[in-house]
Amino acid sequence: MKILTSAEMRAVDARSADDFDVPLWVLMERAGEVVARFVLRQYPEAGRVMVLCGKGNNGGDGMVAARLLAGEGVGVRVLLVGRRAEVKGEAARALAELMEATTEESVEELVDEAGLATFAEAFAEADLLLDAVVGTGFKPPLRGVAAALRDHVRTLTVPVVAIDLPSGWDADARTQAANGTEGDDAGSAELAFPADAVVTFTAAKLAHVFGHLTPGKVFGAVVVGEIGSPEAAIVSEQALTWMGASKALTERPRDINSNKGRFGHVLLIGGSYGKAGAPSMSGLACLRAGAGLVTAAVPESILNTVALVTPELMTVPLAQGEAGAVSLTAIAGEKLDKLMKGIKVLAIGPGLSTEGDAPACVHEIVGRTAVPVVIDADGLNAFAGRAEMLKAYSGRATGQAQLRTVVLTPHPGEMGRLLGMTVKEIEADRLGVARRFAMEHGVTLVLKGWRTLVAHPDGRVAVNTTGNPGMAKGGSGDILTGIVAAMLGQYAEDVAGAVEAAVYLHGLAADFAVHGGAAGVGRDEHTLLATDTVAHLSDAFRYRVQDEDGLTWICGMRSARNERGA
Repeated sequence: MKILTSAEMRAVDARSADDFDVPLWVLMERAGEVVARFVLRQYPEAGRVMVLCGKGNNGGDGMVAARLLAGEGVGVRVLLVGRRAEVKGEAARALAELMEATTEESVEELVDEAGLATFAEAFAEADLLLDAVVGTGFKPPLRGVAAALRDHVRTLTVPVVAIDLPSGWDADARTQAANGTEGDDAGSAELAFPADAVVTFTAAKLAHVFGHLTPGKVFGAVVVGEIGSPEAAIVSEQALTWMGASKALTERPRDINSNKGRFGHVLLIGGSYGKAGAPSMSGLACLRAGAGLVTAAVPESILNTVALVTPELMTVPLAQGEAGAVSLTAIAGEKLDKLMKGIKVLAIGPGLSTEGDAPACVHEIVGRTAVPVVIDADGLNAFAGRAEMLKAYSGRATGQAQLRTVVLTPHPGEMGRLLGMTVKEIEADRLGVARRFAMEHGVTLVLKGWRTLVAHPDGRVAVNTTGNPGMAKGGSGDILTGIVAAMLGQYAEDVAGAVEAAVYLHGLAADFAVHGGAAGVGRDEHTLLATDTVAHLSDAFRYRVQDEDGLTWICGMRSARNERGA
C-alpha cells in the first residue's frame, strides 16, 4: 500500500473522476459506506451517534455515513459547523439526501462559539462522536467555532471516530509528536480533535503512519477502506509504502508435500563469554518464524548454554580467544567453507563482542561468503567508521546488476556509529538517512525505533506500524535478527517482502503480548520480555490485516470482542 501526501490524494480523486469515470459523488458515497460499516461492527452498542460535519467533502462523507447509520436504526444527530446554505458541491448532495432520508431538523447548525451551549445535552447523550469537520486537505490550525468545538470535545469521555483524519491534524506531518500537540512539549497549544480511531480511504497518508492519535494512546486504530479508486490512479512520488502489506507473503499455504530443506538452513554466528543469551534468542526466534533448519555457531565456552534453549537448535563450537570472543582460527582455511556447507542464509552479530578477533572475523566471514547475510549488533559495530566496506560485499562497489542480499538491522546508536553521526542527527532525518545509506551501499537497511523503516537499494522505503514501548528492552533486536533470517530462508525470491514481513510480524507479536489481541488480556509494557514476543509469533502469523468488511488495519488490532455478533 502506497503512502500519499494530501496533494497526491487529491490528485487520485481527480484522476479517478477524469481518467477512469469514477464520479466524485460515487467516491463520497462509498467513503460514507466504509465509515458506517466500521461504526456498526466496532461500536455495536452505540445507539446514539453525533456526527460533527464541516461544509466540505469531509463533511459530505460524514453526512453519507449519518444517513446510512440512520437507515440501520441508529439514532443520529448531525451538527453542521456552518450554515446549510453554505454547503456546496458533492457535500450539498449528501446533505440533501440526508435530510430527505431523515428530517430537516436532523441537521443542526453551529455558526458561532456561543451556540455550543445549545448542544450540551446532545453531547451528553451521545454514545459515539464522528468527526467529519475537516479532512486531508486542511492545513492547521483550526480557528473560530471549529477550534471551540475541538476544545469542547476534548472535555468529553465519549469515543471519537475521525473520518479521514482527526480534524486539525496536518495530513503531511512526519513528526513523532502526538496528535493534538505542537512541537515536543506535551503542554503546548492543542491543535486537533482527539480520536480513538481513524477511518481513511484508498491509501494511508503520511500522518497516519508517522504520528499517533492522542497523547498516551499509541494504540489507536487507523483503518483504510477501498472506495473504488483504480490502482492506476493511485500515483505517488514518495516511494513510501506501508510495511504490513508484505505480510501477505506469509499467508500463502505451504505445499502439502513439504520438507525442511525447502524452508532454508540458517547459520547464526554470534555469542561470546557472558553473552550466550543473544544467539540463543535469535536461534529460537528463527525456528519459530519458520526456518527449516537453524545452526548456531558460537564460542565453545557457551555452546552448552545455547544448546539448552531448545532441542531443535543445532550447534557448532567455535575456537575462541580474547575475552571469550570468537577467534580467527575458528574460520581459517577450509573451516569456514565447511561451516557454510548447505547454508542458505547467514546471520551474524548477536552477542558477538567487539573484543579480540571478533571484528576481523565479521569482515572475513561476510567477505568470503556469498549467501544472503543479516548483520546485527556487534556485527554492525565491526563496520563502525568503515561502512564503505559494505559496498564491496553487496556488489554496489563494482556496479553489479544483481546485488548480493545484505541486510543491516541497526538501532539509531549503531546507525550513528556506522556513519560517524550522533543519535540526534540520525533521528532528525531517519527517512533520509535510511534511504541514502541503502541506495549508496546496495543494502537493505532496517532502521529500528518508533516506526521502524526498511529502506531498499532501489530507494523504496517501507514504514512499520506495529510494536510498542515494551519492546525497548535487551534482546528485542536479537529476536528480530532471527525472524529476518528465517523469512529470507523461506522467501529468497522476494527479499523486500521477506524483510518487511519479518519486521511487521515482530512488532505484531509484541502487540499481541501486551494488548492481548482478540482475547483482550496481555502483559503490562513494563514486564514484556523479548522472548514473550516469540511466544506470540503464532498469533501474529494467523492475524489478518484486512477485516470482514474489507477494511485494512494499518494501526491498532481489530478485536473480536467489538465485532457485531461476536
